[in-house]
Amino acid sequence: MLRYDGKLKQAAHRLRNKMTHSEQLLWARLRGRQIQGIQFYRQKPIGVYIVDFYAPKAKLVVEVDGRQHLKLDHRENDARRDTYLAGAGLRVLRFSNAQVLDTVVTIIAKALMDRMDPTQLLISVDAPQPTHFLTDNPASSLS
Repeated sequence: MLRYDGKLKQAAHRLRNKMTHSEQLLWARLRGRQIQGIQFYRQKPIGVYIVDFYAPKAKLVVEVDGRQHLKLDHRENDARRDTYLAGAGLRVLRFSNAQVLDTVVTIIAKALMDRMDPTQLLISVDAPQPTHFLTDNPASSLS
C-alpha cells in the first residue's frame, strides 16, 4: 500500500463531495469494478498528492484536468506530480474534461489491458453477442 500524508485525508473527503461534472461522469463508469473488474478509488491521497482516480491493482492513476491545467504553472506542477507518481511505480493518464465526455472509458480499458496480465482480466461469458451478421433471409447467408 502506498503511504500518504494523513493531513490529506480530510481534503480528499471534501474533494469527493465537490467533484466536477466530468469527474462525476467518469466515476459513474469506474465505480463498482465496471471496467475489467478493477477497483478504482476517487480522490485518493498518495504521498503528498490527491489523485482523481486510483486503481491500485493496475497501478494506474487517472487525472481529469480542467482548463487551469493549460497554464504554465499548472503544467509544471502536473509534471512534478507525474514524476513523483511514476517514481512510485504508477502509470498516470491525464485527460481534459472534454476528453472524458468523449472517449476516456475506452482509453482506460485499453490501458488496463496493456498493464495487466491477460490471465487476470475478467471476461464475461454473458456478454451480448453481435447480431449485425445475422439475417432472417437464408439466401443472404454466406456459403
